[in-house]
Amino acid sequence: MKKLFFVTYLLIPFIFTSCTLDNFLFNPNTTEISEYKFDNYRGEVDFILDSTYTIPQNKIHLFTLNSAGNTIYAIYIGDLNTIVKDTVIMYCHGNKDHMDFYWQRAKLLANVGGKNRYGVMMIDYRGYGLSSGKPTENGLYEDVDAALLWLKNKGLTNERLIIYGFSMGTAPATELTAKPRSLIPSKIILEAPFASAQVMVQDATKLAIPGKFVTNLKIDNAAEIKKVTQPFLWLHGTNDDFLSIKTHGEIVFKNYPNPNTKYSIRVSGANHSNVPLIIGFNKYCEIINNFINNKPIIYP
Repeated sequence: MKKLFFVTYLLIPFIFTSCTLDNFLFNPNTTEISEYKFDNYRGEVDFILDSTYTIPQNKIHLFTLNSAGNTIYAIYIGDLNTIVKDTVIMYCHGNKDHMDFYWQRAKLLANVGGKNRYGVMMIDYRGYGLSSGKPTENGLYEDVDAALLWLKNKGLTNERLIIYGFSMGTAPATELTAKPRSLIPSKIILEAPFASAQVMVQDATKLAIPGKFVTNLKIDNAAEIKKVTQPFLWLHGTNDDFLSIKTHGEIVFKNYPNPNTKYSIRVSGANHSNVPLIIGFNKYCEIINNFINNKPIIYP
């Protein structure tokens, strides 16, 4: 009874004020930046790759996009002149910080199948990093689609687009695969996805209360994945204490409709942020490459 009273007490600010769970989902700029430093960034990161994963400077392109009047910072890793024929991974990062924090992850993907075999696109959503504006659910979708439109204008076609979402980034990845706009991804990869805003509320409060009491978010990956027909790869740590594999990842995976084109990587002992590290970088790259090329995926 005391525990129930304590949890209810914690919920009062959410229910009776304008404070919502949205403020916790969107966690931009926990470290303020004035420029992107990438390899020279000395802030917190989930892991650091050794020099064998270094990307040549002529393959790193930082630029801006326009998304509904917001200036969105983006980076493309690869040769701009060969987007017309290359396969490209659109990487949608998580809910905290900015592209410097996720740079090691983008570099890792740029080494899948060999150095710069695939192009890699990453953006900072509005309100993240140096991108202008305020984070919103619709903003996530608009900003990622602005990146996809840029790629389309550079010559990318549907069959050469892979979309990859991590944590919060699984929302735009799933939404833009289930309800495509500028391009239709040919495959989808979700790492540590959350099921829905509703489940996030219930996990946080341990109460079966309507999600609308504490959030305006409508995100529902568990429902949207039912509309996805493209091949699906899911990765999730068994010890994820931010987005539980049982209440989030397993639900999303179960709801994907085609058992013949879905693949699961349950990483024993991994938490929310270290799945590639626990798998091992070489094995991780092999898994991603085999999925892209329709080859058998063996893990562990």
